[in-house]
Amino acid sequence: MAELVFWCAAVLLVHTYFLYPVVLFALDGVAQVLHNVRYMRSGADRRREEQQASELPRVSLVVAAYNEASCIDEKLRNSLALDYPAGRFEVLIGSDGSTDGTDERVLRCTDERVRLSAAPRGGKTSVLNRCIPVAKGDIVLLSDANTMIEPEAVKRLVRHFENPEVGAVCGQLRLYNPTKAEYEESTYWTYESLIKFYEGKRGAVVGANGGLYAIRRSLFNALPPATIVDDFVIPLRILEKGYKVVYEPEAVAHEETTEDYGKEFGRRARIAAGNFQSLRMVPGLISPLSGFPAFAFWSHKLLRWCAPALMALALVANLFLLSSPFYKLTLAGQVLFYGLAYLGKKGLLKGSARRVASVAYYFVTMNLAIVVGFWRFLRNTQRAAWDRTARVPSSS
Repeated sequence: MAELVFWCAAVLLVHTYFLYPVVLFALDGVAQVLHNVRYMRSGADRRREEQQASELPRVSLVVAAYNEASCIDEKLRNSLALDYPAGRFEVLIGSDGSTDGTDERVLRCTDERVRLSAAPRGGKTSVLNRCIPVAKGDIVLLSDANTMIEPEAVKRLVRHFENPEVGAVCGQLRLYNPTKAEYEESTYWTYESLIKFYEGKRGAVVGANGGLYAIRRSLFNALPPATIVDDFVIPLRILEKGYKVVYEPEAVAHEETTEDYGKEFGRRARIAAGNFQSLRMVPGLISPLSGFPAFAFWSHKLLRWCAPALMALALVANLFLLSSPFYKLTLAGQVLFYGLAYLGKKGLLKGSARRVASVAYYFVTMNLAIVVGFWRFLRNTQRAAWDRTARVPSSS
């Protein structure tokens, strides 16, 4: 029984972190081969067909803001500088009971494309439920106040909506740290972005990042007031309806990460609590009958959320199997990994070894945050209203 538990836990962990990406790569390779076969037989290559220019859709950029006075002016300048026809673009700032002068700064903007929707504090969900239905655009672009979008991003996102099967498009969020060229989240974020890229080729990106994604306004349904991770639930609901959720790596936005590991851990725990909460909001994606979207949801998300339990099961089961030299090696490997994470926390190594240890520490703390988030979910103690994460002051 211990051996069965060990191998079940190990295989599931390997699947969610390694085999699932390999499956995505393989499926893309097969699809490319089939495309080439069709091309050789028919001579038609759709990739080379020039699309007829069509009128760009109206776009509403919706930004939920809570006490963003330190960055809202820069956000407005960035938004109004985006390369999109002025007559077909608006910026709707939804202030969630801001008390630091955010509203006054927005009102000082004289550009007629900017609108302010202010209301008492109710959480980001209340902002989205209030603002998205009154947005003038057929396409709603969602972004955070501290996220800066590159000029061409909007056009690159909306071009996908020429396909009526596409319901949402996720952009690429690039994180940066003003004091460290290399940091733990950068490695993991690159890995996650690569997975989203290949999921997007199959029209099944499992969740978006709140910094930059677009949806058809007609597909938005009001979220339950207590929703914690709106940027996860909204695209999943669209996917559940049978629409494609794709990824556009050339639509880029930038966001500064934080040095405050305590607040970062709290943010991850909050997201984890929201992830578990989301299960009852998208029941269709849990069913195998949903096809590839369900496979992606299980592989990329559900098993990840179970990773802390699987890691614990693998370690405990391993302790009952030490009569075999092989399982002594597997235990030694696990102990070495956790020891490396500890060294990463203490910063005792240098060079490449330090970077590896730092990534191990990030991985362990990320899974500890899942445990904390699950506990909050069980006790229903995670608030839906968010607090902005403090950013490191830029040298500029």
